[in-house]
Amino acid sequence: MAVDDATSLGIVGAGVQSYSQLEAIAAIRPIEEVVVSDVDAERAADFVERFEDRFAVRAGSVGEAAGCDVLSTVTPVESPIVDRADVGEHTHINAIGADAAGKHELADEILLDSKLVIDDYDQTTHSGEINVPYSAGILTDSDIYGSLGEIIVGQKEGRTDSDGITVFDSTGLAIQDVAAAHVVYTEATENENGTPFDLLGLAD
Repeated sequence: MAVDDATSLGIVGAGVQSYSQLEAIAAIRPIEEVVVSDVDAERAADFVERFEDRFAVRAGSVGEAAGCDVLSTVTPVESPIVDRADVGEHTHINAIGADAAGKHELADEILLDSKLVIDDYDQTTHSGEINVPYSAGILTDSDIYGSLGEIIVGQKEGRTDSDGITVFDSTGLAIQDVAAAHVVYTEATENENGTPFDLLGLAD
């Protein structure tokens, strides 16, 4: 969903998930600059120290992070902390923090102005980033472009040249975890890596 030549990444929330967000996104986009924002300055400083040998990384405001090519929000807030005016014209946002009813990181205007992609309809409308405006009737089914699965299998297009802001409301699905585990298992088996475990107690 992000522009192909995305070189800057903003991260709001410098907890455990922020580290894997940078690693994963930098694996598929040529990320050079990283702006991390957190209410805890020490936590942001730890993040900077971890990656300063690989990226031009610095601590900054939420607004500075939101202006990057890609933005990942990984906080548990219940009142939006990312304003529409702060988001870049072609920013892609991974909204990850909302995992329960009432949680809400992005201003409603961002969701309404974006190409909005979800992972699972029931989960996102109940406890994802869109749950609050959806419950209030501010956001409706017609505002949802489609699901990540539809894009992956080619039923719908991902980013196009005419797209501005894009948002992926990620609640996380067990089937994605299983699929990722299968890839890891297959790679480990083919390369004779890892440690075997007798999880079922069938070994002699």
